[in-house]
Amino acid sequence: MEILYRQGQADVAAVIAALPDAPTNPAVRTHLRILEAKGHLIHAEENGKFIYRPTKPRQAAARTALQNLLRTFFDDSVHSVMATLLSVKAGELDAAELERLQALIDQARGAKEPNA
Repeated sequence: MEILYRQGQADVAAVIAALPDAPTNPAVRTHLRILEAKGHLIHAEENGKFIYRPTKPRQAAARTALQNLLRTFFDDSVHSVMATLLSVKAGELDAAELERLQALIDQARGAKEPNA
């Protein structure tokens, strides 16, 4: 999916070319068909080749994936997912990033307050 979001659309050969240690052509085709069957991709035929592209904008797909991740691995707990994310990225957060995170927390807090 990352390749298709980055390129906008691609045929099987382009997907294989963009993958490090790419699997076989039939394996990539199978994976693309599965993603299409699940509604993540559509294809159009051009010059005898299937050209695949995502069905949703990247941000919408990311939101859905995050909701599934939150529900599956973190029992729908925002606290748990944030604690895990912060522990994984702890040494990589600079002051500006922490300020942006604090601003998001403040914004969420303000949205819950009456008359906000």
